[in-house]
Amino acid sequence: MKKMSLRTRVLTGAVAAAALGAGTVGAVSANAGTPAAAPAAVKADAANKNVMQTSHLTIAAATEAAQATLDAAKKENQRVSVAVVDRNGNTIVTLRGDGAGPQSYEAAEKKAFTAVSWNAPTSELTKRLEQAPTLKDIPGTLFLGGGAPVQVKGAPVAGIGVAGAPSGDLDEKFAQAGVASLAK
Repeated sequence: MKKMSLRTRVLTGAVAAAALGAGTVGAVSANAGTPAAAPAAVKADAANKNVMQTSHLTIAAATEAAQATLDAAKKENQRVSVAVVDRNGNTIVTLRGDGAGPQSYEAAEKKAFTAVSWNAPTSELTKRLEQAPTLKDIPGTLFLGGGAPVQVKGAPVAGIGVAGAPSGDLDEKFAQAGVASLAK
């Protein structure tokens, strides 16, 4: 076999790379222009067992409850933050009252999350820590008074959390005012 010069080898490699690149671009272009096959139609049994319906608060109702909570705290000269979360613990609305401490915002969200997760006021849940102290280790929870679940037919649909008052009892009293405003 004849030995190729460096120049010939470089040119041969460049031509091969160009040909390979052109083939790849052509294949990609051809695939991009070809419509994908339509997926087979799947019929869902929506009227029976494949769909679950749940109740959720509207943003208007959540905002109304949060404002009622702040109003109850203001009547007692308390500076608090309030959070309303949906059944899945996602924040719907938060309001930070004038003068509320910087920690109150996050604490209110965690109390609301905790209340809706266990469908119980957080003051009751703090008592459960005596039997199950590791409950407090669950991420996103806060086992202090100040969280109240919002229920429809006994099932939780939201949680209201309040933080910033001097005691969890006051925080929870204000959260309950928010829950009560939804019944009107």
